[in-house]
Amino acid sequence: MAEERGRAPGAVHVDGEVVASKRVGAYRHLTLTAPGVPERFRAGSFVAVTVAGHVARRALWVHRVRASSAFGPTLDVVVEVRGSGTAWLAALPVGARVTLTGPLGRPFALPRDAVSCLLVGEGYAAAPLFPLAERLRERGCSVSLVVSAPDESHLLSALEARRWVRSVTVLTADGSVGRRGHVADHLHELVERSDADVVYAAGPAAVLAGAAAAAERAGAWSQVAVEVPTACGTGLCHGCPLPVVGEDGVDRVVRACAEGPVVRGDRVRWDAL
Repeated sequence: MAEERGRAPGAVHVDGEVVASKRVGAYRHLTLTAPGVPERFRAGSFVAVTVAGHVARRALWVHRVRASSAFGPTLDVVVEVRGSGTAWLAALPVGARVTLTGPLGRPFALPRDAVSCLLVGEGYAAAPLFPLAERLRERGCSVSLVVSAPDESHLLSALEARRWVRSVTVLTADGSVGRRGHVADHLHELVERSDADVVYAAGPAAVLAGAAAAAERAGAWSQVAVEVPTACGTGLCHGCPLPVVGEDGVDRVVRACAEGPVVRGDRVRWDAL
């Protein structure tokens, strides 16, 4: 299947500003100005934000881009507090200045033709699937979305997605909303039911590996947005190793932030990740 593949063009290092901050469930949604970043953004690329008192920056998925607002072009990121760095980000008040670099990494490849696509995401990591769904619908693709989480508070924007997709399936591990269960246990059924030509996935490694395996079994392509800890986000530190199999069949290690974060699901050595 022909696809359009490329990097997000021309990352820039800029000073931005927090123009909105909202708590939604377990997450903090921040709206940022970042001159030049929204215009260069492609679904699946990310930004790396400088955190006060920390050497390593925090890589954040971009959830939404607005071409125009009262503040000019903006981007939305989703923060889940997991440590002191993300706690600092989540506590930023409106008006706070932030330094960030982006867009970074290799984004999702888009099909050249109007095909059937299944998007699978878990937790906050599902964020890049929302701008992807919008782009796919612009190309006439039939888009089905699966969002999952441990519980309702960790679901990301399930209602918002309905404007872009044909169907939305919600799964929670505790059954608090939607179907009960873990998405990894339902992937073969979901891929077959959607009759997908391409499966896109974002979330924990188990979800990505399951999506890649289900796609291969159904004869579909898969692309996965891999999330591994990254210190710089630009590839300079080589601190985010991603084990893959090259086109030549040789095992190698690439940089998740530079050669990824989006890669073909059948190329990742999941047992070594």
